[in-house]
Amino acid sequence: MKLPKTFLRPPSELTVVEATAELELLAAEMAHHDALYHGEDAPEISDADYDLLRHRNETVEEQFPALIREDSPSKKVGAAPAGGFGKIQHAVPMLSLANAFDDEDVQDFSDRIARFLGLKEDQSLSFTAEPKIDGLSISIRYEEGRFVQAATRGDGGEGENVTANVKTIKGIPERLEGQDVPPVIEVRGEIYMSKADFAALNAAQIESGTKIYANPRNFAAGSLRQKDPAVTASRPLSFFAYTWGELSQLPAETQSEMIVTFKRWGLPTNPLMRTCGSIDALIAYYHEIAEARAGLGYDIDGIVYKVDRLDYQERLGFVSRAPRWAIAHKFPADVATTELLDIEIQVGRTGALTPVAKLNPVTIGGVVVSNATLHNEDEIARKDIRIGDWVSIQRAGDVIPQVIGPIEAKRKPNSVPFEFPSKCPVCDSDAVREVDEKTGEADVVKRCTGGLICPAQVKERLKHFVSRNAFDIEGLGAKQIELFYSDCLIRQPADIFTLRRKNEGLETPLEEQKGFGKKSIDKLFSAIDERRTIRFDRLLYALGIRHIGQGTARDLAKQFGTIEAFRTSVDAAITDGLESEAHADLVNIEGIGPIVVKALIEFFREAHNLEALAALLAEVTVEPFVFEQAAQSAVTGKTVVFTGTLTQMSRGEAKALAERLGAKVAGSVSKKTDYVVAGADAGSKLKKAEALGLNVLTEDDWIALAGR
Repeated sequence: MKLPKTFLRPPSELTVVEATAELELLAAEMAHHDALYHGEDAPEISDADYDLLRHRNETVEEQFPALIREDSPSKKVGAAPAGGFGKIQHAVPMLSLANAFDDEDVQDFSDRIARFLGLKEDQSLSFTAEPKIDGLSISIRYEEGRFVQAATRGDGGEGENVTANVKTIKGIPERLEGQDVPPVIEVRGEIYMSKADFAALNAAQIESGTKIYANPRNFAAGSLRQKDPAVTASRPLSFFAYTWGELSQLPAETQSEMIVTFKRWGLPTNPLMRTCGSIDALIAYYHEIAEARAGLGYDIDGIVYKVDRLDYQERLGFVSRAPRWAIAHKFPADVATTELLDIEIQVGRTGALTPVAKLNPVTIGGVVVSNATLHNEDEIARKDIRIGDWVSIQRAGDVIPQVIGPIEAKRKPNSVPFEFPSKCPVCDSDAVREVDEKTGEADVVKRCTGGLICPAQVKERLKHFVSRNAFDIEGLGAKQIELFYSDCLIRQPADIFTLRRKNEGLETPLEEQKGFGKKSIDKLFSAIDERRTIRFDRLLYALGIRHIGQGTARDLAKQFGTIEAFRTSVDAAITDGLESEAHADLVNIEGIGPIVVKALIEFFREAHNLEALAALLAEVTVEPFVFEQAAQSAVTGKTVVFTGTLTQMSRGEAKALAERLGAKVAGSVSKKTDYVVAGADAGSKLKKAEALGLNVLTEDDWIALAGR
């Protein structure tokens, strides 16, 4: 993996253009590795390397909040559920964790919590600390104490139904024992394989002359996804319970008491969990476990800290992909050296030319690494990476390998600097750096100007369209897209849904062609037909609009509900112009902003895109996006703007509360604002609200309305 040349500079020193480029590259890189790790159980890099990328993404976003992308890794959890299993909607989303990489990050985590809760210096915080198991996250639902279903994390909102397989795992009780077991509880934890069992497994594989497995985590994940539960039952999987999802009745007041309760109910829990009353105690625990790590019976990649009080957890709530009240303190990265065999230029769906380092395969932390992104032209020049160099590779997470730099002492005498192409390697169109209209600075990313005449861009958009987080069409992957594109069977999304009809008119039907068969083609057509109905947010993401990732698509879908309402709003912004109210309404949606709106307008202003979308909508049905709230309230569906200084809760807690109650939090005031909550020293937003005759609330009014 190769990071941008700006990576080693503090985010505060970046220009807007540099930060934009970094966030785009980080989003693309992490999406690639997320798909490998969560969807295919085949990571290319270590957890530590991946964590470095996520940490950099978060720090740049913190410095430039207006640049946060809707496909940002900070808004995503895992990957869409894989095909082959039924889907289960999680009643409560299964989110990921933010990461800490050093003691200072842990202190910052504690300080943020104290500020959010408005704690005074004499009010202490207690945390639980436990090893972070390197396994597969699972949610097990019990009703009236009986095991009824189990699901993987999936994309956080929807997972795979692996009930039959999980029921075969020894140690997971069929029934919970205890008088205080609630009518409904989703027990969540980690399925893993012990080091001893994994070593015995590989010893048997060597003895039989069959392949050995890379690491316990991947093997455990693969075991859980077996179509035959008997295969899962034959493999020695274990489970630790550490949290919960939906819960009809809370039997404890703290995290630590809940884990004790789990154990009493018969669930396996980690005996190494400890309650710590200070940051110093957390750090001491981290180093204690790090020293004992090699002797543990299972793989871990860090320590998880959680606020112990459950009422504090409730107040703290969540950001887009993680709870505010928990963090994972990760262990350092592994490093190795290998030879850089070549630099390949790949063209993405937005035209970005991405250099990829082709490496002599090397194993780092149990994962074989053969590819690493080099990000862009400037990054290669800054580190003077050359074909034939020996390079240092660091993997600090189970996702993206990072090229630290060349080992110049081993450089070959005839080595020459790498020359980045000025032409697209696929369509030979000019490759240029776009210039920011406001700053006049050139983008660090070169893009092919070929657009829709560039086969690479078209094919990448089609691959994105069928990907797991989009239409998720089983059996229609990159290989099939390449083939059907070259045969002129699929050139735009609608063609996917007319493939069966086209096949009937072929001189040699697909089922008679090499590499196919009647069974496989019938299965493909069935998989396509199963996706003729899709939820609005997934469709919007599938279109591949620049800056519209899963999180942004969901935010837009939550705001508008239906594709018709969304199109009406975007069309009005296009017709009425940049200064119109319609444009302002789009920009003011929480989490959207001008960059996303510009991308939307550019997409829906293009005639070819409208034609392609119309053809697609003639083949599929788009379901409205229904945002489920925990409970209806007086502000459900209302748009709320906060301004001024609040005294009874922090601004962050006030916004989080509003969102939990189903309100839409906006950043600026418009005629469509329902409530403006004005604290002390409210300024221009309050004046505008009064001029528009809007409903202005004091902080006390807001708290009463919210039922606090």
